[in-house]
Amino acid sequence: MSDADIGRLDGNAAAGIFAEAFCVEMTTATVICAGCGTTGPMAELLLYGGTMGAILRCPGCDAVVARAAGTKGRIWVDLRGSVSLRVDRPTD
Repeated sequence: MSDADIGRLDGNAAAGIFAEAFCVEMTTATVICAGCGTTGPMAELLLYGGTMGAILRCPGCDAVVARAAGTKGRIWVDLRGSVSLRVDRPTD
């Protein structure tokens, strides 16, 4: 089965790899698409991915907003498709 056969999911499905990289809950992080300016939580992005990692696309314009991939001992994150990423600090 290829990555294309897996289909599209929402950003919640990519929560694990992003939480590993950032050590916080990422589904509620606010992201702004560099392509069209759509603003919303990462959970609303559209996930295309498979065994190699996650590609998150904007639900407004389908532009790639973020990518994440895990290799042995490392996590690679590419946020070139976003204007900003806001993560709220946990409250004590």
